[in-house]
Amino acid sequence: MYDEFVEDYEPTKADSYRKKVVLDGEEVQIDILDTAGQEDYAAIRDNYFRSGEGFLLVFSITEHESFTATAEFREQILRVKAEEDKIPLLVVGNKSDLEDRRQVSVDEARAKAEEWGVQYVETSAKTRANVDKVFFDLMREVRGKKMSENKDKNGKGKNKNKNKKSFKERCCLL
Repeated sequence: MYDEFVEDYEPTKADSYRKKVVLDGEEVQIDILDTAGQEDYAAIRDNYFRSGEGFLLVFSITEHESFTATAEFREQILRVKAEEDKIPLLVVGNKSDLEDRRQVSVDEARAKAEEWGVQYVETSAKTRANVDKVFFDLMREVRGKKMSENKDKNGKGKNKNKNKKSFKERCCLL
C-alpha cells in the first residue's frame, strides 16, 4: 500500500489505510481494512464486511491452510452481503517470491477462483509484484458494479456520478 515491506509483520485485529490513487485517469480514494483473518474478531469482521464494497481474499502460497480458509471467508462475505447480486472479489495468492516453499499450486488456486467466478492473481508483498494490480483490478470491479447499479436506478444508462472528479471505495483485505 505504501511501497514498503515489513519483514516481521505481526497481524493485529485490523489495520486500516487510506490512499488516493489515479485509476484510469480518475482520482479515487481507497479505504482498505486489513482484517488479517483473525478468528477472535468475527463480530467486528462482519461489520467490516457490511460496509466493504470489494474484497481481496489473500492467502499465502506457502501455507495450504490459509488457502483453505479463503472459502470460509467467502462464505461469511456472501452471508453478510446476501442481498447483493455480484460482490467484487479477487482471490490473491501472496508470497510468490517464495516459490521454493509453495504448498498451493497455481492450478489449484485458479480452479477455486474459476469455481467462484472471480479472478486469481499472485502477488509478492516483498517484491511488490502485482500488488498495485490487485488493488486496481478490484477498484475497477467496484466501479463497474456502481455504474451498473446507477444505470439500473436511472433507467437511461447514465451514470449520475459521471461529473464527479473522484469517488470513494471501501475494500476489505482478508
